[in-house]
Amino acid sequence: QVQFVESGGGLVQPGGSLRLSCAISGSIFRLYRMGWYRQAPGKQRELVAAITSGGSTNYLDSVKGRFTISRDNAKNTVHLQMNSLKPEDTAVYYCNAEVRITGSGTSRVYWGQGTQVTVSS
Repeated sequence: QVQFVESGGGLVQPGGSLRLSCAISGSIFRLYRMGWYRQAPGKQRELVAAITSGGSTNYLDSVKGRFTISRDNAKNTVHLQMNSLKPEDTAVYYCNAEVRITGSGTSRVYWGQGTQVTVSS
């Protein structure tokens, strides 16, 4: 009922930039909070950045000033601009969204399949 298409991951040198995108489609009545999480090998999944439907944002302390989350409500997409990347940013990045499906009276959280980001020289 809800499909996620993530793109933009890859290999980048330290100090470089990447832009992740996540397009959500399906029987969507409304999208609420959207976010990006990441999980490095041997570590727990952590919230990197989130944005509400009204545009309020919050960030993991270690990415503040380097990453920017944005959303396009007309296109049901969320982006993560990542600048000044560091090796410790290496992880699988997952898109996440709270979705209310058409015909449903409640919302639930859905996840994308993940995209690999590797920061290495």
